[in-house]
Amino acid sequence: MSFATEDRPHKPVLLREVLEALAPADGEIMVDGTFGAGGYSRAILDSAKCELYGIDRDPTAVATGKKLEAEYDGRFHMVEGCFGDMGRLIPAAGPEQVDGIVLDIGVSSMQLDQADRGFSFREDGPLDMRMSMSGPTAADFVNTAEEEDIANVIYRYGEERASRKVARKIIEMRAEEPFATTSQLARAVRSVVRKSKDGIDPATRTFQALRIYVNDELGELERAMDAAETLLKPGGRLVIVTFHSLEDRQVKTFMKARSGDPRKMSRRLPGEPEVAIPTFTTITRKAVTGQKDEIRANPRARSAKLRAVARNEQPATTQGGRK
Repeated sequence: MSFATEDRPHKPVLLREVLEALAPADGEIMVDGTFGAGGYSRAILDSAKCELYGIDRDPTAVATGKKLEAEYDGRFHMVEGCFGDMGRLIPAAGPEQVDGIVLDIGVSSMQLDQADRGFSFREDGPLDMRMSMSGPTAADFVNTAEEEDIANVIYRYGEERASRKVARKIIEMRAEEPFATTSQLARAVRSVVRKSKDGIDPATRTFQALRIYVNDELGELERAMDAAETLLKPGGRLVIVTFHSLEDRQVKTFMKARSGDPRKMSRRLPGEPEVAIPTFTTITRKAVTGQKDEIRANPRARSAKLRAVARNEQPATTQGGRK
C-alpha cells in the first residue's frame, strides 16, 4: 500500500509488475482487497474500462475510497471490512465472481505516517496499531498478557531471537508504569536488543510482531486466499505483494499447494492420502522483485515480493469464507 496526497503523489510498490500479472481488461471485474490510499485501484481503473471493488477496514481508507467512487462514474465501489472476509463481502456488494484480485499485505505508508495510529516507533504516539480502530490495542496486550505469551508472539510474528529478553523487560517496566506510547515500548526493546549490522532499528521486529498479532494479519491472509479460490472465475488472476518473510512464505506455500503438477502429485507412497487436483495455474514461477529504478526511488520496494496464480476450471476445495 502507499500514501499519497495532492502535493505528494506516490506510486504503490511493484505497480508495473502488479498490472502485468493482473492484466485487467475492459468489462472485467477486479478486487483490490487492501485498498489503502487507492494506488493500485486508480492504476487498474485507468488501465482498462473495468469495474473494481476496493476493500479496507481502516476508516481513513474507507473515507478516501468513498471520494474515489464519484471520480470513476460507477466503476469503483468501496467496501468496508476485512479482506479476509471478501468471500462474503463481494457477493453481498454485487458480483458472485470476479476476474482478478490483488492484495498488498502489511501496514500502509498512510498508517505509518500517522503517529496517532501507533504503528511506528519513529514518532511518539499512543500504542494502538489497530487497522480497524476497534478492538484491543497493542497496549492492551503488552499490559495484560503473560510473559510467555508476549515472548511467543514476538518470536513467532517478528522472528525476534531476543523475544524472551524483550518480554521480560516489558513485564518489568509495566510493573512500574503501564505502557501507553510507542516510545515507551521502543525504549524497552532497545534496552535489551542490540542494533543490527544493517542498521535496522532494534524495535522493528517487535513492532511488526505486535501489529500482525493485533490485526490477525496472517489469519486474514489465509482466509483471503481461500476466498479467492471461490471468488475467481476460471482464468481469474490472484496477485499478492508481501514485504516480510512470514507472509511471503505463507503465500508461497498456498500457491504451491493449489497449483502443483498433478503428475507429480500422483507419485505418492502406498497409504498416503490423495492430494486435491490443482485449482490454480502458476503465473510467476518465482517471486517477482522490484526493478533497480524503483528500488532507487523507493527503498520500501527492496523487500517487496510478488507472486501470482490464475484460477483454472477445477471446483473450489474450500467454501471461501461463505459459511
